[in-house]
Amino acid sequence: MGVTLAKGGNVSLSKAAPNLTQVMVGLGWDARSTTGAPFDLDASALLCQSGRVLGDEWFVFYNNLTSPDGSVEHTGDNLTGEGDGDDESLLVDLSKVPAHCDKIVFPVSIHDADNRGQAFGQVSNAFIRVVNQADGQELARYDLSEDASTETAMIFGELYRYNGEWKFRAVGQGYASGLRGIALDFGVNVS
Repeated sequence: MGVTLAKGGNVSLSKAAPNLTQVMVGLGWDARSTTGAPFDLDASALLCQSGRVLGDEWFVFYNNLTSPDGSVEHTGDNLTGEGDGDDESLLVDLSKVPAHCDKIVFPVSIHDADNRGQAFGQVSNAFIRVVNQADGQELARYDLSEDASTETAMIFGELYRYNGEWKFRAVGQGYASGLRGIALDFGVNVS
């Protein structure tokens, strides 16, 4: 069992699992209350340097499943979030992440939230976890507990490099401006 983090908390993955090279970042949730329209939450990843995405092609999501270097791979879009465990996941090969990339940010957004009248206040049991792919051990987990009644996208967590170590931080920052707002904040060109 890994470390369970509170919002803002971090853990050294390199110390928890020496020689760590490949992780699976799993994200899950349950729809709590609804207008009848299904909830479609989408996980994504932004590979960044100094708080900016390396380029538009370094924004990994359901329409761009792999980073240019293959270091981050989205395993596919789950349209309902039904069932137990991870609803969507991304595979990260830490050994392939470009040296100038200092952070990988993991946002989750509600697809078509404005048209469906949906927000994270209607989502429960949301979590992000980091699993060592070599042995299946969960290294870190963050259960989002705060009520985000108006937010349609959230940054759940981030992997980052610090003094040669890979670390994970629980973020839990909401955006009322959806995935577009997050993408714009990190410098993605959004049409």
